[in-house]
Amino acid sequence: MTDVTEAFRLNLAHIDGPLAIATLTGDLDLHTAPGLRTGASEWIRQGHHHLILDLRGVGFCDSSGLSALIGVWHSAKQAGGALELAAVPDRLTRMLTLTGLDSLLTVHPTAQDVLSTHRTTADA
Repeated sequence: MTDVTEAFRLNLAHIDGPLAIATLTGDLDLHTAPGLRTGASEWIRQGHHHLILDLRGVGFCDSSGLSALIGVWHSAKQAGGALELAAVPDRLTRMLTLTGLDSLLTVHPTAQDVLSTHRTTADA
């Protein structure tokens, strides 16, 4: 059997105090989900407990990937923060809806929309 997982990358793209935006590219599956959990947990431990994941580069996500997102959501909540998603591909949006995760995870069209929302809230 051939491993068909597309190269997975998790990069911190923006930091503003407790707010951090990370971009994910590649497949989010059994092989790569632990990397998401580890990376996000480290950022949360560093005080970036309001985490936004930009998923525009995710080509595939299986149940392991969904489980990792739930784990990151729990970690962020325990730290007094939140997990939000941005630029979620259509296929993953359908999975979030079918599983009911869309009621837990706030989804934004782009990461820039998240920044605008957080800046507006902070200015209020």
